[in-house]
Amino acid sequence: MRLQSTCTIFAAVKIAVAQLNYTIGDFEGNKLKIIDSIADAKAQGADLIIFAQNAISGTPGYDLVRKYTYLERCEEALIEIASHCDDISVLVGLPVQGENGTLSAVAHIHNRHIERFFSKKHISSREEKPYFVPGSGIKYVRIAGEKVAVVIGEDISRESEFSPNTDIILGFSAHPYSRSVIERRYEFYRRLAFEVGRPVVFVNQVGGQTDVLFDGSSAAFNGRGEATALLKNFEEDLQIVDTRADAPSTAVPTQNRTANVFSAMKMGLADYFRKNGFTKACLGMSGGIDSAVVAAVACAALGKENVRLLMMPSQFSTEHSVDDAVEMAGRLGAEYDVVPITESYKAITETMMPVVGGTRFDVTEENIQSRIRAVMLMALSNKFGYIVLNCSNKSESAVGYGTLYGDSIGAISIAGDLYKSEIYDLARYINKVSGGVIPENILLKEPSAELSPGQLDSDRLPTYETLDAILYRMIEQGEHREEIINAGFDAATVLKVHSMLLRNEYKRRQGCPVFRLSTAPLGKEFVLPLTNKYGGYGL
Repeated sequence: MRLQSTCTIFAAVKIAVAQLNYTIGDFEGNKLKIIDSIADAKAQGADLIIFAQNAISGTPGYDLVRKYTYLERCEEALIEIASHCDDISVLVGLPVQGENGTLSAVAHIHNRHIERFFSKKHISSREEKPYFVPGSGIKYVRIAGEKVAVVIGEDISRESEFSPNTDIILGFSAHPYSRSVIERRYEFYRRLAFEVGRPVVFVNQVGGQTDVLFDGSSAAFNGRGEATALLKNFEEDLQIVDTRADAPSTAVPTQNRTANVFSAMKMGLADYFRKNGFTKACLGMSGGIDSAVVAAVACAALGKENVRLLMMPSQFSTEHSVDDAVEMAGRLGAEYDVVPITESYKAITETMMPVVGGTRFDVTEENIQSRIRAVMLMALSNKFGYIVLNCSNKSESAVGYGTLYGDSIGAISIAGDLYKSEIYDLARYINKVSGGVIPENILLKEPSAELSPGQLDSDRLPTYETLDAILYRMIEQGEHREEIINAGFDAATVLKVHSMLLRNEYKRRQGCPVFRLSTAPLGKEFVLPLTNKYGGYGL
C-alpha cells in the first residue's frame, strides 16, 4: 500500500476538522452548526474544512433515508451551506438519491459551487445494509493544488490501493463508540499513514443518537505515523491540521477504558434528554450496585436537581439496603422518596388467593413485587413527566435474570450493555472521580434481588466473575460451548448458561433501547431466534 519509500515529501494544506454533534433530521440545526464552523475555519485561514459522514442529516436515520422528502431537505441544506463557502473548499457528508437507491455520500463545495459527490462503496454494517446501496468508493479531488483521496466509512479499511500520486487521505466516518474502539481506531489510522507515507486525516461524528453513541476522537497523522492532531473524545471540537512536513507531532494518550465508558454514558444520556425535549429522570433505587451506578451517571449527566429516586422496599428488603439507598441519595443531593410496597403486595396476593391459593411461594410472588415497583415508577412518570431509567445489566439480561414488565421497564437503559463485573469497575471509577458518592457497603455486599427471604443472586446463577467470563466468550467472541469447556470452565455451568442465554431472547426483544458500549450489544449485534430447537453444538 505504501506510495513512496521515504517520507520526505508532504502536502501543505491547512485542513479544518469539524467534529460536531448532529441531531437526526434536524436539518436547520445541523446546517447552522456547519455554517458556523465554516466561518470559524475561514477566520483561521483554512484551505479546506471537512465534516463527518452524514453530517447534514445526522445518523443513523434508518428508513428515513429512503424518503424523498428527507433527502430533499438534505439537498436544500447543502445548497444553503454552499452559499457560505466562498474562499474555502468544503467536504461534507449527507445521504443522496442515487439511481438504485440512497447513497452515503460526501459533497465537495468550492467557492459556493457544489462541484461533485463521492459515495461509499462498502455497505456492511447492520445499521446501513437495509437502507443504503453501494456507491463508487475512493475518489480524488484537487484541494489547494494537492491530490486528495476522499474515503467514506469502512471503505478505508476495505480498499487496499491508493493512486500513486495521492498527497493526502481524508476519511469521513460515523463510527460508533464501543469499549476499546478509540485506541484500535488510532492504531489503524497510524499504521495506514505510515504504510502509505502520506498524511491521513479522519473526521468522526460525536454525540448520542438514542442507543448509538459516537465518541468523536477525530485525528490526523503524518506520513511517519505520528499524530499531528487529536480532537476531543465525547465532545464537539474544531482543530486546524497543518500537513506540512515539519508540523509538530503529539503523543497519543493511553485510553482509560472505564473513564471512556463513563463519558460515553454521560454524553449519551444528556443527548437523549436534550434531543428529545426531556428534562427530568426517575429510577428505582434498591441499595444495589446497578441502580447506584445509574443514579450516579444520571446526576452527572442531567444534574441532581433533575433526578428523582424512589425506594420501594418490601417485607423481604433488608434494612441496610434501604439505609444504603438513602445514604447515597443524600451524597448525590437528589430528591428521593421511600414508599414501601408491602401493602400493595399483600393486596394483590390476597386478591389472587381464589385463583392460586394453596400453592407454594415461588417466582410468581417474586415477580409481583418487581411489577408493583414498575407500576409505581410509571405512575411517577405519568404524573410529573419523569423519564424512567432502566437499571438492568448485560449479565442478567443475557440469562433472563430479571422480571419482564418489572425490572425491564424504562425508556432507556444506560448500563444494559455492561456486564456485572464492568458495573463494579465503573462504580469504583465513579467513586474515584466523585469523592465517593456510592457507599462502600453497596460495593461490598453480595448481590441480591431481595424478592424472597435470604435470597442471593448466587442461589440461581454462577458467581458473576464466572458468568461474565462465559458470556463474554459466547457473545463477544462467538465461542462454542465445547471451546469454553475446553478452556477450563465447568461443563455443567457452561451448559446451564448456554441454555439460559438461548431461552431468554423473548425477554430481551421486549426491552427498551440500550446504550451500545460493547462490540456485541444484545439485540443488535447479537440476535437469536425467538423460536428454535437449537442445542446441539453451541454458539
